[in-house]
This record gives sequence, C-alpha cells and structure tokens, in this order.
Amino acid sequence: MKREWDLLHTPGPTPIPPSVERAMNQPMIGHRGQKCKELLKDIAPRLKPVFGTSGEVLVLTGSGTSALEAAVVNTTQPGDEVIVVVAGAFGDRFAQICETYELNVHRIDVEWGKAVTVEQVESVLQSAEEPKAVFLTHCETSTGVMHPVEKVAERVKQLSDSLVIVDGVSSIGGAKIDMDRSGIDLVVSGSQKAMMLPPGLAFVAVGDQAWEAINQNERPRFYLDLKTYNKRLSEGQTPFTPALSLLFGLDEVLRLMEEEGLEQVFERHQTMKAMTRAAAEAMNLPLLVSEEDASSTVTSIKPTTFDAEELRKTANEEFGLILAGGQKHMKGEIFRIGHMGYSRPADVLRYISILEVILKRLGHPFESGKGSAAVQEAYLNGIKELK
Repeated sequence: MKREWDLLHTPGPTPIPPSVERAMNQPMIGHRGQKCKELLKDIAPRLKPVFGTSGEVLVLTGSGTSALEAAVVNTTQPGDEVIVVVAGAFGDRFAQICETYELNVHRIDVEWGKAVTVEQVESVLQSAEEPKAVFLTHCETSTGVMHPVEKVAERVKQLSDSLVIVDGVSSIGGAKIDMDRSGIDLVVSGSQKAMMLPPGLAFVAVGDQAWEAINQNERPRFYLDLKTYNKRLSEGQTPFTPALSLLFGLDEVLRLMEEEGLEQVFERHQTMKAMTRAAAEAMNLPLLVSEEDASSTVTSIKPTTFDAEELRKTANEEFGLILAGGQKHMKGEIFRIGHMGYSRPADVLRYISILEVILKRLGHPFESGKGSAAVQEAYLNGIKELK
C-alpha cells in the first residue's frame, strides 16, 4: 500500500505546500487564451527578485538540465573556449554539456566537498586565450557546497569580457543571489527544489551582456532558443505548450514567498542549516563540508562508524524519512539531508530526533539527547539573532 506519511528530505524533489497542490488542481485553460496571457504577465515580474535581477526570467517546460543546456547552446558556438568549475556531479554535468556542444573546455577540478576559490578561477582565466564564458554551480547538490559565485563573478568581470553563467538549480528560492550587483550574466534553475513545485519547469534569468551574446549567436537551436521565449514572453505567451498546472502552482509559490518576505525565506534556510549542522556535530557525525563552504539548502554527512546506506534504509522503512545518498564515487559514502523550500525548523527538530534513534541502533557513539538539545539551542540562538 502506498504510504502517505513520507517525510521527504532529499535535495530535490521536495515537498509541495498544500496551497500549491490546490492551485495546480485548477481547471485547465487554453494556453493561447487571455487567462494564460494574464497568468504569464503576472508571474514574469515577480520572478525577478528571486533571482536578484531586473532582467527577464524566462520559463521553460523542462527539467533543470534543459536550462543548463539552454545556457550553453544559446551563448556559445563550436570551438569557443570556456571555463567550467567542476566540484561535484552537477559541475561535471555542465562540463559534459559544453563538451557535447564542441566547446574547448578548461575544467577547474575541485575536491568534492570544497568550494572553488576566486584565485583558482583567476589563474585559469589568465592562462586561457579568450574564454567566452565561465560556468559555475551555486549550490553543488551532490556535496552540499555553496560556491562563492558572486565574488567569482566580480573578479571575472574585472579581468575579462567573459560571460558568467551559474547553475542555481538547488539554490534559487532558498539562498540569496544578486545577479545585477555581482555581474552574473545568466542564472538557471528548476522547479523541484527550493521553488516548492514538482519537476517540470526550468527558469533562465538573462542579463544584458548575455542577451548580446545570444542575439549574435548563429548556432542553430529550436526548442531551447531563448530569443523565441523572450519574444513570446513580451506577448504574454510561450513559444510552445507550457506546463499550465505548474504555472498555476508557481503563481501560488510566489505568493507564499511574498507573504513570508524573501529575506525571511533566506533567513529560514540559514536557520535550518545551522540547526542541522549543530545537531550533526553534537551527535559526532562528520560533516563533509566546512562551515564557510556549507549550503543553506542541503547538508552532507560522511559517517565513519556505520554504513550510510543502512541508515537511509532504516530511516525510510521505519519512519518514512527519505534522505539522499551519495553520487558517483561518493555513492555509499555519504548521506544528504535536504532542508529547502516547503521545510521549516519544526521539520529539522523532527528528523534530528529520528536520526538519534537510528544512530543508537547502529551503535554510533554519542550521548543520547545531545542532537536534540543542540538543534533546539541552534534554533533559539537563530531567533535571538533575528530579533
């Protein structure tokens, strides 16, 4: 029998707010009718603050990877020199897309679990001949690292005319980013993480320099042609049939964010990060990522006294708590906890208590109740700081 009490804490897909589920159940409308035009024209400007931009945010029907591919195919041509930061599975995906489209790729390989430094990017940028773009991942979902993309962008712009293109799939909606101030040219994201929707929508925020490159780019493209999306958006349309139910949900997601306040949304994610990390340390669980590099949306733990997959299996079967495992060479070595989107400090209190029970069963050495005490203290300290 299908369970209806799962506690989903993977770094995507993530739980959906009930009001968003209700919004998605609205009667279907014609995608070329006036109601759809009004919906798109209402959504479009409200997406801009989430990305920290005054430019347009285009909405595609597709996964986050479709937005990554759109970023590559619209801004580059075969033979272009590009720099790609690879510090996990999704940085590697960006590199693979670039290689597929016959770009000359300079990889900056960073140890998984660590953030790239401005100096690393600067070094490769200065040794490359004429890089068209620097591709970065904001939150590397596979490790829980938050890269300093704004600092990198500012330095790249000081040294070159290269575009700065950022994968924000697991950060947008849960972590602050300021495209316009930092000089980031293009940011992509997806619907199924901090944006609190099912998979199926992709977002592409485009700045002025990126539009110059896109408009001058002669590479053929069809479904992912951002010029077509931009033209149709100005008409209150999409070039192809949109995922209408998800657009209904997106309208409600934006309302929820506006009601809470974007700054408060970001602060809530920081609080959940602090709570999770404090509890992990109190329970003698080795954190994969340093405090300085840690993401506000996902936390990775690399156990040494028990099997990560056994913990995940027990959590799922006994408590309905669904956590993510490691990817690629970290498969079986880490487990990842998603705390983003429709997630609250109350959820952190709950999953830490569950983890304490499982850790005792697995024979992990720690003092009972330490994790629960630490997570409560971290929450109380976070509330004091906000006041």
